[in-house]
Amino acid sequence: IHEEFEEGCKATCNGPYDGKWSKTMVGFGPEDDHFVAELTYNYGVGEYKLGNDFLGITLQSSQAVSNAKCLGWPLTEVGEALYLTQAPGGYPFYLVDKEQPHNDPVQKVCLGVSDLQRSTHYWSTLLGMKVMDKNEERKTVLMGFADSQCKLELQDIGGMVDHGTAFGRIAFSCPREQLPVIEALMKKENQKILTPLVSLDTPGKATVEVVILADPDGHEICFVGDEAFRQLSMLDPKGNEFLDKAMAEDKSDEWFAKHNKQKTAA
Repeated sequence: IHEEFEEGCKATCNGPYDGKWSKTMVGFGPEDDHFVAELTYNYGVGEYKLGNDFLGITLQSSQAVSNAKCLGWPLTEVGEALYLTQAPGGYPFYLVDKEQPHNDPVQKVCLGVSDLQRSTHYWSTLLGMKVMDKNEERKTVLMGFADSQCKLELQDIGGMVDHGTAFGRIAFSCPREQLPVIEALMKKENQKILTPLVSLDTPGKATVEVVILADPDGHEICFVGDEAFRQLSMLDPKGNEFLDKAMAEDKSDEWFAKHNKQKTAA
């Protein structure tokens, strides 16, 4: 899916930036049963400062490793059949050099935390995730809502979490009726609510309702009503076509150069 917007999102989906932006959803299959990354592009921002909050996505695909080698993309072997690479912008990806499974090859997303016990309590006791594994040596906890889904890994980084300026967030769909319940629970527990229950319009598509939270380290968490989200997230057969068109029509670099200006470094 690729969508263009003329002004900033009222739920700061594109970060705290005004002006034209786009979002592109990429993954290995439909969002019903696959983890999907949302890539946001702010036309007036040239680069972002990375923090230590996002520690990487791990996926299993020998084809991805092969593709990287064929393209000359830098790979660092960091374990048995495990490679570390970086997406443009410096975002880390871990590639498991094994045959891609029939289900979602994205195994886990890793976030840095400053207090593992506190964060585990928040994500498991308050948000209802199931703890699936603990590694005291690596100071990690692996958890998820279901065995068949992409997992969330929390890793204690031994210090404060710096979110930089890229403003990523992680999202989950749930029945719409649970959204006010989640919001009420967070209010009761004196936890941070970044965006109370709000409706978000996408022109020509479903209107979704969301509640956006922040965990103890400021990681943003979006819960979205599943019923409308299923309509909004349907696979768009013209997604690649729309993306190619938008990239071809993006003259922002030329405009800034013509006016002797530089894009903002966020």
